Amino acid sequence: MAKLTDQLRAAIDGSGMSRYAVAKAIALDQSTLSRFMSGKAGLALDTVDKLGEFLGLQLVTTKKPTKGKGR
Repeated sequence: MAKLTDQLRAAIDGSGMSRYAVAKAIALDQSTLSRFMSGKAGLALDTVDKLGEFLGLQLVTTKKPTKGKGR
């Protein structure tokens, strides 16, 4: 399963909008988004929230199988 940051980058690229337009829409400095997209920096959680809301994303959790005693 891909990391959350990789999924967010893919959603931004797949949005059909320029990175500049995405950054402007959520009041984020374009250089901050550029550094995130290149993997050189992370984003604050509130920024991730804004991006998720803007892009219509939902966080879905799945349970990983636990390593238990085999039967």
